[in-house]
Amino acid sequence: MAATGKEGETLLADIEEEEEEEEMEREMESEDEEQMRVENSEDEDEGDTSEDERENEAEIQRLEEQLSINAFDYNCHVDLIKLLRQEGKLHRLRKARQKMSELFPLTEEIWLDWLKDEIGLTEGEEAEREKIYELFERAAKDYICPDIWLEYAQYSIGGMGTVGGIDKVRSIFERALTAVGLHMTKGAALWEAYREFEIAILSTLQPPPGSVASPEQQEQLNAQLERIHTLFRRQLAIPLMDMEGTYAEYADWTDEGVSEMVTQHYKQALQQLEKRRLYEEALLVSEPPKLAEYQSYIDYEMKEGDPARVQIVFERALAENCLVPDLWAKYTTYLDRQLKIKDLVLSCHERAVRNCPWTMSLWKNYLLALERHGAEHHIVSDVFEKALNAGFIQATDYVEIWQSYLDSLRRRVDFSKEGSRELEELRAAFTRCLEYLKQDVEERFSESGDLSCTIMQIWARIEALHCKNMQKARELWDSIMTKGNAKYANMWLEYYNLERSYGDVVHCRKALHRAVQCTTDYPEHVCEVLLTFERVEGSLEDWDAAVQKTESRLNRVNEQRVKAAEKEALLARQDEERAEQRRKSKAEKKAQKKSQKTNRTGDKRKAEDDGEDEWGEETEVAHKRLRGEGDFSLTAAEEQMETESSLFGRRAPPPRKTEPSVPRRNQQVATDTTAKVHKTVDASLDQRNDSNSVFVSNLAFNLEDPEGKLKAVLGVCGNILQVRPVFTPKGAFRGYCYVQFEDELAAHEALKLDRREVDGRPMFVSPCVDKSKNPDFKVFKYNTSMEKHKIFISGLPFNCTTENLEELCKEHGTIKAVRLVTNRSGRSKGLAYVEFENEEQASQAVLKLDRTKVENHTISVAISNPPARKAEFRPAGSQMLGALMPRQLQGARGKGRTQVSLLPRSLHRQNTPEAKTENGTVTKQQDGMTDGQGTKSLSNEDFARMLLKK
Repeated sequence: MAATGKEGETLLADIEEEEEEEEMEREMESEDEEQMRVENSEDEDEGDTSEDERENEAEIQRLEEQLSINAFDYNCHVDLIKLLRQEGKLHRLRKARQKMSELFPLTEEIWLDWLKDEIGLTEGEEAEREKIYELFERAAKDYICPDIWLEYAQYSIGGMGTVGGIDKVRSIFERALTAVGLHMTKGAALWEAYREFEIAILSTLQPPPGSVASPEQQEQLNAQLERIHTLFRRQLAIPLMDMEGTYAEYADWTDEGVSEMVTQHYKQALQQLEKRRLYEEALLVSEPPKLAEYQSYIDYEMKEGDPARVQIVFERALAENCLVPDLWAKYTTYLDRQLKIKDLVLSCHERAVRNCPWTMSLWKNYLLALERHGAEHHIVSDVFEKALNAGFIQATDYVEIWQSYLDSLRRRVDFSKEGSRELEELRAAFTRCLEYLKQDVEERFSESGDLSCTIMQIWARIEALHCKNMQKARELWDSIMTKGNAKYANMWLEYYNLERSYGDVVHCRKALHRAVQCTTDYPEHVCEVLLTFERVEGSLEDWDAAVQKTESRLNRVNEQRVKAAEKEALLARQDEERAEQRRKSKAEKKAQKKSQKTNRTGDKRKAEDDGEDEWGEETEVAHKRLRGEGDFSLTAAEEQMETESSLFGRRAPPPRKTEPSVPRRNQQVATDTTAKVHKTVDASLDQRNDSNSVFVSNLAFNLEDPEGKLKAVLGVCGNILQVRPVFTPKGAFRGYCYVQFEDELAAHEALKLDRREVDGRPMFVSPCVDKSKNPDFKVFKYNTSMEKHKIFISGLPFNCTTENLEELCKEHGTIKAVRLVTNRSGRSKGLAYVEFENEEQASQAVLKLDRTKVENHTISVAISNPPARKAEFRPAGSQMLGALMPRQLQGARGKGRTQVSLLPRSLHRQNTPEAKTENGTVTKQQDGMTDGQGTKSLSNEDFARMLLKK
């Protein structure tokens, strides 16, 4: 039995083991399934990640390719660095940042990201820390930024355990305080960090509790306490925000109490803070770039005369306006004339040209500063070569930078030594300059920029004056004259003066004889100089030859002038005849229109009278009401008076009351009424004052209450005497009107509202001018010549607004005005003009915005240089047939698709001799008035028969 029990126990144990094994297998299977699910999901995530990585890698390659084509694409550099940092490609990221920093100064944000990444890669080795220190030094040179200096100082604290580490930290803190310690809003953070560092060192010097410090320890302790006191005193003597809290902290920290001297300096700093508080508050509430606020702040500090404070305000302004050349020029000029510290001045000049390389004046001032501070020649040459590659926007800029460089080379030459190396370098530079202007500059700008050959003139004068080499000087002047300057008297006189000073009589006489022969602008003056010269230097034969030469030349000149005057007079007469023809043509058209209106009025009345006879009075009244007219019929004179144009155009027909027809016995009353209306029109004509009036056009024909609308829009300009909308005889608004103000100033203000939208349509506001007296008067308010401070943008999307353009362009400078070019209905044409504060800002915008994309539209940006407006051509002597002929038979580009004739086909057949009219017979031309082309004038009945013919 016992054995059996043992076997049962054994069996039971085996069963339990088997169950445990099965359970473990099930758990393992479930774990495997879970693991497989996790792996599958990870594979899917990896698939998505790899797809994103491939897209980012493709974009990175595209950006790198674009930079290989144009290395100066700033935005492309920024995008590439952002993508590489996102992908964690640290090696390529470092190279991209390095390349960008060589071409451009980096912003504070880019530098802080770069420093943070590099610090994270270092392992604390001394060699690695030195590289980070070098990177901090480069960052501090681009812009004076408190955050970069604070990061630099805090990073240096990590190396204070090395030999000389504490001294290095203090040195960096002192440099930081010198650079940005006067920053009124951010400088306090550096002072506090410096104090905390010194207080931390003080805690390490304190003796353990219960022990007495040795004399050496006590001396170190006292020295450290004095450092902290000194930091407090230095900070409290500087006007900084929240300096009251610093004073309270010092009072709590010191055991001796705040001294009277420190309190006095603190109160003086508080007074300085109050004087500058308005400027600081203006900077806090204004929107970037805050240029105007900074300018006011700078002017105040320059007036106060503290160089350190002037410098810190300039640096703060440039941190937010680094692309404003005028600000850099003002800063560098101040440093050149006031501080004159070599390292500071040259560093500022270098930063200026790095930020605004397209500005020639900054490079020119940089070269002068280098020479002023005794820089080596190879450094000056390197800077000059960089200037040539900077990409100036005008050919004259290259001429001026070459002149500055050649001047510096000339000042190096010792002309007492013949054939010196410096002289040969100067001559080689002049030769290279002329080749550069002829090839590189002319290829880019289609001109050399030196039309009067100033550089060659300077070279010739140097050869004559310093080198006594008149042969070379004459060769240069021969070249100058062959470049189109031989016709100018001042050029010949310049050459003559050179020969007079350093040459001989023979060459002087030859120069003056050639001048008499070639000069076209002031030949009399050149002749007078030649005769004066011969009076002083010449023989009788020379005098006779000079007199004969000058008389012959002046006779030819007078003949040419007479011919030119006759030609000019002929052209003037032709212009007057064309103007007279235009006036006559307009008068004939106006008379013809009036006669047609009179005929139509008479025909209508005749038809109405016939209708009254046949259908009775009630039918006539109903018929008139259907046409929108009342019962009161005006005479032809009254109708003409109502539609006659005066200063304010045609009046709207007055509302007509439905009253019985005027009987014959009341005709005298109607005549009196007509006379009163005529007196009203005459009074309106007497009040006419074009100088106080404006003409408003391009208004919508369906504009409700145009008089009220215009009073509301133009009322801001001044008191309005009268608004005269112009209506058709049937009462429809023509879309234009005249507005008369009380004074001329209000009219000028109204002209500024040109293109202001009225019910979604831009109104055109122009001066009020009597066209009958000034038929050729045209108004075009915009400049048609080059405007270097304004850019022209084309290719814009049609939905682009002025706000979009301001957002696009504001980072390149201060925008004064934005004008979208629209058609008459107010729809954009995809063109715009943007006016900047100065030429440099406009040039920077062209460089940065040209060929960029705005909503998938590639825009073109250039300096505004509109083509000259051509005079409108109107064929003279063409008689218009009623209002049906087109005003201009053919446009400037010939007859276009839209220039279709408005003549009915019946009229075309009528003018053809072979065309048949009614009943199959040709209508013979009747006696009567015909137009200039022999076409018979047709009456309203003739038109009606032709248009109603089936």
